[in-house]
Formats: sequence, C-alpha cells, structure tokens
Amino acid sequence: MSNEEFELVRGSGNVFHDFGVSNADAEQLRSILAAQIIKTLDERKLTVREAESLTGIAAADFSRIRRANLRRFTIDRLIT
Repeated sequence: MSNEEFELVRGSGNVFHDFGVSNADAEQLRSILAAQIIKTLDERKLTVREAESLTGIAAADFSRIRRANLRRFTIDRLIT
C-alpha cells in the first residue's frame, strides 16, 4: 500500500454532474430508469426475448439497457 496522501471528496449525489457531463440531470434520470427496468426484468426472471414478447419492444433494446448502453434511449422512450 502506498504512503501517498489522498483527498476524500464527497460527491454531489449525481456522478454525471461530478464528472462535468453536460445534461447531468437527464443522464442521471436515464440511468435510474434503466436500473428500474433491469430490476423489473430480474425480479420477474424475464429474458430479453420474454420481455419483447410481453411488451412489443425489441429484445435488442432490452439487451442494450442491461448492458447500460443507453445512448439510443431518450427519457420518454425509457419511460414507455
């Protein structure tokens, strides 16, 4: 372990804001919505194919959400 000193900085509660991402609030909301979708899929033990069957939303979209690849998703689309 190094003897170097480090400074502990408390975050703002929004990691996107802390790292200077533009539209930090929107990015955080998209992440929260995606996490809720993943939680629901896990709780119901649904595969992406089963989720597609139930919702009509492409399995590839559910797969992207599971991998936190959210670039293609607007907040409205995630809510839907």
